[in-house]
Amino acid sequence: MKGLLTLENIGVNKVQEIIDLALEFKKGKKSVRYPNLKMATLFFEDSTRTNYSFQSAMLNLGITPISFNAKMSSVNKGESLYDTVKTFENIGFDGVVIRHPQNRYFDELTGITKMPVFNGGDGSGSHPTQTLLDLVTIYEEFGRFKGLKICIIGDIAHSRVAHGNAEIMKRLGMEVFISGPDFFVDDTAEVISIDRAVAEMDIIMLLRVQFERHKDAMGMNTNEYHQRYGLTKFRVERLKENAIIMHPAPFNRGVEISSDAVEHKRSRINEQMTNGVYARMAVISMTLEGKL
Repeated sequence: MKGLLTLENIGVNKVQEIIDLALEFKKGKKSVRYPNLKMATLFFEDSTRTNYSFQSAMLNLGITPISFNAKMSSVNKGESLYDTVKTFENIGFDGVVIRHPQNRYFDELTGITKMPVFNGGDGSGSHPTQTLLDLVTIYEEFGRFKGLKICIIGDIAHSRVAHGNAEIMKRLGMEVFISGPDFFVDDTAEVISIDRAVAEMDIIMLLRVQFERHKDAMGMNTNEYHQRYGLTKFRVERLKENAIIMHPAPFNRGVEISSDAVEHKRSRINEQMTNGVYARMAVISMTLEGKL
């Protein structure tokens, strides 16, 4: 099955090729069009950035994007993911982007469709194009990966972003650390305090705290979390020289990150969103050209 499901089996040279192409698109050095193609975004979880970033990427490539509304589809009549995907293939679509709450949902699709499938996030597993746009942002800033230090802070245990990022970042030669309350961290990387992270890291990456899911287990309110584990205004002032702030969004201002940090000159959060379009253009184009 063509497309991009995970970065686990993608070599670092191919990852760099995707990054380079994304930056060529961004700088206007590369332009390609695929007229008369149409692709659908099949999102079984809510999304703003990933869904519409993919659609924007398609439009930039001359591809017609179609949004799938799961709440008004035959999914509510018991239709399986398999049958939904086959429906889009049979009515003439040229690819699908899927976000689904099930980890590795794509395993059940292997060998059943000739359409490219792009993973827009699977459960707590991986989110490959989010990882790629993060890598584009980092490479654009530093011009390298080897030796850079990053700390991912927040709900690591339930984050597909954290798991996907840590795996490829280690392979690219970055030093990866994690930070957060005990019930949020796992064995993804070495655990350090946020204050050590602020003092030593080149990149501070915050993750959204899902208070709607974990409030009781956390045993603290949002203000207490912010003071103990968040990127406060005080901590922003203590960042290592030339360090940058990242967040996959959506973010909770005043919880994992202060409004000052979101808008700070060190913040690359808005740039991440911009780079998401170009990273996804690169992935789609390389897939259609048989290079991915």
